[in-house]
Amino acid sequence: MITSDYHIHTEYSCDDACMTYNTLIKKAKIRGIKDFGVTDHIHTPFNHPDIKNSHEMFMKKKIEGMHFGVEVSAVSKWELDKIALGDYEGNITYGIREGGIPEGELAIAIDEAFIKKYDIEFVVGGTHWLMYKEYTRENLIHDYHRQNLFLANHPLIDIVAHPWWYMGPFKNERNLYTTLPWFDDFKVIPQSIHVELAEALIKNGKFHEVNLSAILLSNHYTEHFKKQYLEYLAFMQDLGVKFTVGSDCHNENYDIDFIHSNSLIEKYGIKIENNLFSALKKVTGR
Repeated sequence: MITSDYHIHTEYSCDDACMTYNTLIKKAKIRGIKDFGVTDHIHTPFNHPDIKNSHEMFMKKKIEGMHFGVEVSAVSKWELDKIALGDYEGNITYGIREGGIPEGELAIAIDEAFIKKYDIEFVVGGTHWLMYKEYTRENLIHDYHRQNLFLANHPLIDIVAHPWWYMGPFKNERNLYTTLPWFDDFKVIPQSIHVELAEALIKNGKFHEVNLSAILLSNHYTEHFKKQYLEYLAFMQDLGVKFTVGSDCHNENYDIDFIHSNSLIEKYGIKIENNLFSALKKVTGR
């Protein structure tokens, strides 16, 4: 039964999220979510002030079972270096998404000092975009796997968010993904890639997120893909991977269908960790 949610965005997130802390606290109780964490976005240091503001509100509103985390993106060291030098133009809310070095060194925009400064209890890390390459199936599979592995091996990451979530070109006229990069057949991703990710997650004591809003409940994904994705989760579980649930909520009312989500997870035998911090202590000693 889902009683936890370790991926939630508030009005302080840099994107279109708009939920207040008051609403989250009220609606979490109504929906039976007992242990949950705020994870507003950090793509680059440009977003750090958002986290400062979110943390200030968190400290005012903190209740038992509510935790403060962040969601970081895999980005390129090239863009972090340019931003540090002020060598950019225009809006960089999402970083510098053009002109970078394909296959360049990956990075995240926080360090241990930042985590300590804002009392960050856990870090969710996600792959959100293709790094400076042409949008082809082969490039997307390769680069998303490269980023997922980077996050699974990073010492500051606790949860790898929404592996194989995708939002970019290739929607059809009904606003659905039915073909590229892997929506016609998720099996185009070689099984060896899943095994490699599983090995990294297990070796490093990381959790694989079961994402609700962005994947299992997404209006942009077909039921065919969702079925294949659930089969993939079951496969990863058989390999020994552990899971947390993240609603990835961006709406103002915490309108997440936890009941339907739970039925899907139970149908495929997916076991989830509803106490992240107890589980982290077991696998990392923290």
